[in-house]
Amino acid sequence: MEYAPLINRKRLLGYFTDLLRINSPSFDERKIGDYLAGRLEKAGCSVRFQDYKKSFNIIAFLRGDRKYQPLMLTAHMDTIEPTTGISFAVDSDRVRSTGNTVLGADDKSALAQILEVVTVLKGKSVPHGDMEIVFSSAEEKGLIGAVNLDFKKLKSRHALVLDSSGAVGSIVVGAPTHLRYKMTITGKSAHAGLEPEKGISSIRVAAGIISAVPDGRIDAETSANIGMIEGGTATNVVPRTTVIHGEIRSHKHSTLEKTKKAIFDNARRMARKCNAQLDIEDGTEYSAFSIPRNAPFLKYIRGVYRDLGIEPCFVKTGGGSDANIFNRHGIMALNISNGMQKIHSPEEYIMLDDLYKGCEIALRAVSGFRLEAQN
Repeated sequence: MEYAPLINRKRLLGYFTDLLRINSPSFDERKIGDYLAGRLEKAGCSVRFQDYKKSFNIIAFLRGDRKYQPLMLTAHMDTIEPTTGISFAVDSDRVRSTGNTVLGADDKSALAQILEVVTVLKGKSVPHGDMEIVFSSAEEKGLIGAVNLDFKKLKSRHALVLDSSGAVGSIVVGAPTHLRYKMTITGKSAHAGLEPEKGISSIRVAAGIISAVPDGRIDAETSANIGMIEGGTATNVVPRTTVIHGEIRSHKHSTLEKTKKAIFDNARRMARKCNAQLDIEDGTEYSAFSIPRNAPFLKYIRGVYRDLGIEPCFVKTGGGSDANIFNRHGIMALNISNGMQKIHSPEEYIMLDDLYKGCEIALRAVSGFRLEAQN
């Protein structure tokens, strides 16, 4: 079956530009959620809002033929800020930001592609199994919507996450564990002009810690970064408290633990040397996943690409996505590129050809996902 002619390019672009005009920063997704729910219901989906403390997720279901395999398509509703006052242009070959904000193709291009897929399935005689759609919230704040997703309500064991940047063709088969930490250094206040020797500068202790710990690229699969430092109250006060925020990412648990130990041990050593107090809090934001090259689902998706004349590229990324959460819950999730470029910047854009091809891949994957493909 030829899938490209089934996609209404004008309608797909219309969905995308409609979504771009709806401001949807993290935890403020209600307006875009209402739009998405309305379009899904019009396409014949049952739709449920799953609320949690800070926001909500959308879980939709489209019934299909039981002889085909259930498959999930998922994307996130929120965008990185700044997003207020987005302006964009639709050129002959791309949609691009024209202002000082992001465009929001991350991840509204994926939302539009999924809307077009379900619209095609409703209007055309395309065979497919049961289809689940998950639109998550607050992905940009640490995958919070996916973390709070009610997995008991989901039946699919395989998912495509449309949330990887770059030209259509790459498939994320591995992503790291992401650990965040917070170090609170407590020194001793004193007047900086009258008796500085009686103080213990928490900022100087922090500087010593930062210069002593592993940072940057640790190895091919591991990185560490100190991203924020806060401390002091005035220039005439020896600063009592300083807080360091950092992270470690690694595809290997043993390397992550080794790097964490090196950072924390060095920090404690420096604090003791300076007679300062050090408190450390840490937690895992998401866990690593790795899809085996011989996994039947990966073989199937590779075949989808090749049927459409695209040679897929398997990549291991240094970033995380909702795919980390789905894989942790036993749903084999592949994060695929859907065409968005230069995300998280005012130069963000998406090529129209990639917008259409990304939609075509999702449609082909859903409509051809048979049980026998897993043998």
